[in-house]
Amino acid sequence: MLKLDRYLFREFAQSTFAVLTVLLIVLVGGAFADVLQDVARGKVPAAMLLAQLGLVFLKWLPMILPLGVMLGLMLATSRLYRDAEMPVLVSIGVGPGRLLRPLAWLAVPVVIVVGACSLWLGPWAERVSQRMIDEAGRNLLIAGMEPGRFTELPGGGGVIYVGAMSGGSRDMERVFVYRQKGERFDVTTARSGKLSLEGDRDRYLQLQRGFEVEGPLREGRDFRLMRFAANEILLPEQLTRRRRAEGVELLPTFDLFGDARPAAGAQLHYRIAPPLLTLAFALLAIPLSRSSPRQARYGNLAVGFLVYLFGIFLTMLGTQWMEDGKLPVAFGLWWLLLPLLAIALWMYARDGAMKRPRSRRV
Repeated sequence: MLKLDRYLFREFAQSTFAVLTVLLIVLVGGAFADVLQDVARGKVPAAMLLAQLGLVFLKWLPMILPLGVMLGLMLATSRLYRDAEMPVLVSIGVGPGRLLRPLAWLAVPVVIVVGACSLWLGPWAERVSQRMIDEAGRNLLIAGMEPGRFTELPGGGGVIYVGAMSGGSRDMERVFVYRQKGERFDVTTARSGKLSLEGDRDRYLQLQRGFEVEGPLREGRDFRLMRFAANEILLPEQLTRRRRAEGVELLPTFDLFGDARPAAGAQLHYRIAPPLLTLAFALLAIPLSRSSPRQARYGNLAVGFLVYLFGIFLTMLGTQWMEDGKLPVAFGLWWLLLPLLAIALWMYARDGAMKRPRSRRV
């Protein structure tokens, strides 16, 4: 039976590899568009495009690998049914339950990879990405501003133009800043300026010898003109989308165990869920792919994809409930994971079982 296990494992691995290749290409394309959009808005330094792309790739692997494994196993098993190989295997005593060994050869390593990415590599990539951007923010040039080009301020609150730079991209000449504050705007121009830092995040433009004009955005004559010898402008904070949920996404997994905040508990359960979901989806793939030889090959894939979307949607919804305090952290996501695993085990154990004929009274 070892040759049969190797054959089944090869079929499972080839289909899973083909599906994962397509999904990873789509993932790389989406991540590249997302990072490129941040670069265009000045949120991510252009010199770090490839590095940020790789880090985003590691972050999203726990969401892509479970789908790839499930669809790959369903494609391989559906082919066995379509080509009448499964009935032949059943006739020699090899039923669906006998597929557990080659299934484990494929599913267990993937579960380990998903767990490593979700519990360790994903948070590590998030911390490295944030540290790289924070360090790049100390240099004005690679922080998104280039001489001779208008650059949008983070958050869409205005634009800035710098005519020339020197002194390690900290000293500027011919500075123009346009900002909006509610129903008013102000335009600041200066002959020279300098970038200064206070703490780890606050960045100021120290402008010398310039003018500032303030006025209404719409109709009105309430304009003010000010001439200054020195002026400081606080630049908006970058990458606010990376600091949601009180920064718990940047914490290592072991630090989340001792954190009593609801957001930390939600993040911990969110990291534990992907490997368990991968195991459940791998077990569900075998019974969901059962079909007759004349049935359409890709008919059951839609059902499997809907099951995946259902599990991922409830995972994200439960995480949001815990962050908002609507769901106790003690419950976590076990209300989803344990029933899903139980259903997967039951369906796998019952797959191919013969029903007892009903007794009829004579």
